[in-house]
Amino acid sequence: MPETLDDFALSKRIQKKGSIQKVAVIGCGSMGQEITRTVAQHGMDVVFIEVSEAKIKEVFQQIDAHLDEVINQWGLTVGEKRVILSHIKGSVDFNDIRDADLVIESINSQKPGTNINMRKEVFRKVEEIVAEDVVITSNNSTLMISEIASELKHPERTAGLHFISPSASIKIVEVIRGIETNDATFDFVLKFAKMIEKQAIVINESPGHVSSRLIVTLINEACETLMEGVASVQCIDTTMKMGYGLLFGPFEMADRIGLDNLLKWMDNLYAEYGLQKFKASPIIKRLVRAGYHGLKTGKGFYKYENGKIISQAITATEFK
Repeated sequence: MPETLDDFALSKRIQKKGSIQKVAVIGCGSMGQEITRTVAQHGMDVVFIEVSEAKIKEVFQQIDAHLDEVINQWGLTVGEKRVILSHIKGSVDFNDIRDADLVIESINSQKPGTNINMRKEVFRKVEEIVAEDVVITSNNSTLMISEIASELKHPERTAGLHFISPSASIKIVEVIRGIETNDATFDFVLKFAKMIEKQAIVINESPGHVSSRLIVTLINEACETLMEGVASVQCIDTTMKMGYGLLFGPFEMADRIGLDNLLKWMDNLYAEYGLQKFKASPIIKRLVRAGYHGLKTGKGFYKYENGKIISQAITATEFK
């Protein structure tokens, strides 16, 4: 067949099989933004999908503000910020992920429950658009990747890929093999983890993985200790940080996760295992009902201003 000009087009994407040049992130809330920044900072293009142009604008404003904060702390230069932003594109059109090499689902619905059906729908939509050899992953904290991928034509190309916040400083990522996940998919995800300078923690599929199961029980026990009047929020956090070297105390971590997200994790794990240690503390339920969702709302166990703790928000006597 005669060659055409298209065969020589400089704009045509040339890549080796198995390389990773473009990553798609479906849902760009707080965790989606962390993933997007991390990937872009390591030289890969990222397209994130959101529900509206207004939401895309908001995401870019938040990413821009975060990068400025890093610059103020001497963690980046202005030039490096420009390079990172040049790798990021937002879209409402799933067709813009057609040429992605890896897809990371990171939706965060405000609706109660597991949102398993919503995640399944995202996976189905992605599978219709991307090539058959493109790996599709989920960043969810408590659900089974096998269940999310159960209705796909090619569930063997799916895996769990769970980032822990703050992604910039946490040097691990949980990689979860589903029942159908094949070796090529798993090796591809391990390669991606290495490319973004994360140590891959290999997980045998289980609700909550390792990180979510353990942090939930720690936070629940911290709430119980607070309700018993044993110590204040600050004292409990300081004990765990200075005594055991945690980056954040259990209450700070709860606020960073988002108490509404944390409540979902606990509800999912309690429904799965039926164990009391996973049943959400009354403190967490009460704060969520009051709109105290943590860092993102400016109030949770602590009060925040410009992302910094300014005072304790609650005391044990409020929950007697």
